[in-house]
Amino acid sequence: MSHSATSTLREAGHKIGPVNVDQVLKDVNILGSLDDKTRKILNKEAIVFLAVLHRTFNGTRKALLQRRVIRQAELDKGNLLDFLPETKHVRENDAWRGPPPAPGLVDRRTEITGPTDRKMVVNALNADVWTYMADFEDSSAPTWDNMINGQVNLYDAIRKQVDFKQGEKEYKLRTDRKLPTLIARARGWHLEEKHMTVDGEPISGSLFDFGLYFFNNAEELVNRGTGPYYYLPKMESHLEARLWNDVFNLAQDYIGMRRGTIRGTVLIETIPAAFEMDEIIYELRDHSAGLNCGRWDYIFSVIKRFRQNPDFVLPDRSSVTMTVPFMDAYVKLLIKTCHRRGVHAMGGMAAQIPIKNDAEANEKAMDGVRADKLREVRAGHDGTWVAHPALASIANEVFNTHMPTPNQMHVRREDVHITANDLLNMNVPGKITEEGIRKNLNIGLGYMEGWLRGVGCVPINYLMEDAATAEVSRSQLWQWVKHGAPTSEGKKVDKAYALRLLHEQTEELEKNAPKGNKYQVAAKYFATQVTGEDYAEFLTSLLYNEITNVSDKTPAAKL
Repeated sequence: MSHSATSTLREAGHKIGPVNVDQVLKDVNILGSLDDKTRKILNKEAIVFLAVLHRTFNGTRKALLQRRVIRQAELDKGNLLDFLPETKHVRENDAWRGPPPAPGLVDRRTEITGPTDRKMVVNALNADVWTYMADFEDSSAPTWDNMINGQVNLYDAIRKQVDFKQGEKEYKLRTDRKLPTLIARARGWHLEEKHMTVDGEPISGSLFDFGLYFFNNAEELVNRGTGPYYYLPKMESHLEARLWNDVFNLAQDYIGMRRGTIRGTVLIETIPAAFEMDEIIYELRDHSAGLNCGRWDYIFSVIKRFRQNPDFVLPDRSSVTMTVPFMDAYVKLLIKTCHRRGVHAMGGMAAQIPIKNDAEANEKAMDGVRADKLREVRAGHDGTWVAHPALASIANEVFNTHMPTPNQMHVRREDVHITANDLLNMNVPGKITEEGIRKNLNIGLGYMEGWLRGVGCVPINYLMEDAATAEVSRSQLWQWVKHGAPTSEGKKVDKAYALRLLHEQTEELEKNAPKGNKYQVAAKYFATQVTGEDYAEFLTSLLYNEITNVSDKTPAAKL
């Protein structure tokens, strides 16, 4: 690239008009360390692109986050959610459709998900699945090294240069079959990437993850027969989907790529978004690849948004299954909406991992996975998620048996008629127990401790837990204390009781953990979240400063 003030950028085939590089890079700083591998990803041209995204869209992003605060204030007054009257014409218009599935996304019957460390990338792409969701969000702790090296790993994987050796073991991409289609999940709109600042502000984590992956790989992916595909998390309104669509259009125009090449699958994992499914697909239109049931985050969102309302107190997490009324309604509405619009309706996560030392327990766990996948395919889902390669064969068997077609968009579910009351039906049988409280504490502490060490995907009791399950755990505890819920043992859940159990569980976990663990730090933060008083919007935002090395004195990397 020319070092003159004005250049035409053509790095790796990118066709961009005249750009005043020095002007764009003014007041842009990289505060994380870079080496030769990461500089090829975060090159000057990519930084210019990220800065353009930030300056164009960050104001809208912040305004939409403020809109969430305003909506929360209304819910705190006892108001409920409903379908939007101003978008009724969108919901009732049968004429519009999403686009046909993009190359590599026609058949998505089994998707594996996981973080972007090099070992996971190789193992996921070698798994017997149709797609791999490479996750920069809930199964990754957003340390600088995790985020930037994850981009390096995906860059190399796309070019089939990702093989490596760890000790005596070699990790190599298989060559005996076509590899799964790659889908990247960017961070949600609420998260920032503090290691890159533009005009004194941290860049959005969403724009950082999206932009780096797109700028470095979009044309390569198209040349290899797929495209730049994304999962889009944590949205709460169709206006947030509109913002993504604007980002997609600008990005494609910027490099001279046909609009509609990017595809985004939206995770419906917040209760407000469940009331705007049609509108979200409509806003993305030519970029839509469907919707996904993000089940644990959805439960978290129901508790969070209605945490002040005693009518929304739920029993132990184990009682909140996919068949309880509000979850069943959400699934049915999602499938009907997607298929009416001609896009995929993806199922949820099987978080189980094999139990190697107990055949009977393992068989019971795998039977649970099989039953869950059978429920999904019979309901009309076009595919499902697994967290471990060993579960792929179960998901494949169920979907291959019951879905002989590449998808089942032809299953219209016209028998389904879901109302606002159905989505808000909290008639959930079950009890609050001390065992349930302790399980929530163990999951919350266990996950937070791993996250503070830079690990975003933590195995606990043979389940692969991510941020969503930790969020459910702490939100339930907050809710129970706030409303003085009684346990089945006759104990009122109050602040003193919650903090005593937190202390006991912390001591027990720390006693059996290696030296240098982070349980005390996790407990310090967790204690602020389980008393029915302070409530952080997201645990990951609450903890983020603990895993960043950025301060006012951090020197910027040379661009």
